[in-house]
Amino acid sequence: MSDSQQKLIEQAAAWVLESRSTVCLTGAGISTESGIPDFRSKGGIWDRFDPKDFEIRRWLASEDIQRRYWEVAQDGYDLVRNATPSKGHFALAQLSLHGYLKLLVTQNTDGLHQKAGHDPDKIVELHGTSHVCVCVGCGSKLLRSEVHARVQGGEVIPKCEDCGCLLKPDAVFFGEGLSPEKLSRAVEASKEAGVFLVAGSSLAVRPAGGLPERARRAGARLIIVNEGPTRFDARADMRIQGKTGDVLPALVDVVLT
Repeated sequence: MSDSQQKLIEQAAAWVLESRSTVCLTGAGISTESGIPDFRSKGGIWDRFDPKDFEIRRWLASEDIQRRYWEVAQDGYDLVRNATPSKGHFALAQLSLHGYLKLLVTQNTDGLHQKAGHDPDKIVELHGTSHVCVCVGCGSKLLRSEVHARVQGGEVIPKCEDCGCLLKPDAVFFGEGLSPEKLSRAVEASKEAGVFLVAGSSLAVRPAGGLPERARRAGARLIIVNEGPTRFDARADMRIQGKTGDVLPALVDVVLT
């Protein structure tokens, strides 16, 4: 790590220590370091699907799309459930455990923050989870692992055993609204933050990508940790270019010493 990066990390740590409330938003960049490709990268889901197929009305209306989804999703789910948290995931869990992170908001559905030991009560999974399935009819939920086993056993398009309607991952598809409760919790925490930390997100997708703006308007210091550019680089108080798995552990080391 360069001297200039280290100085930025030390300043960021000082701001976190001063902050009455720190909120973190994570995106795909923290999980690519765990071997999970983002949607747009090689090996990501858009390599195998037309993004339009994930528009909820289109998905619900086409047995062909549903069949292809469940066929391809077997490998994808195995990748997610067997993934190991990155150093960035573990660093944020430590920051939360020691009381320096009030809330973690994630755009990811992989559950790796929980696997790293982060308290689930201090996480908002804004886009849902890949580890649960929901019935589009009655709303009942069951573990994705159970549905996965059924698909592997030959069930081509899994359906609810209670009402017979389709099952889908409890992750947000295009055209679906976010949970009002989750969004409200994320927005309120952002407006109360003294520091808003972005880790591994380009901030391209709203409404998650708009949370830093809300925090900034309310007086928070905005710190962005990302390898590539983001929409808010020009308005950030600090931008640290680099992998979350390198920067976040170094930040936590300074905060905890």
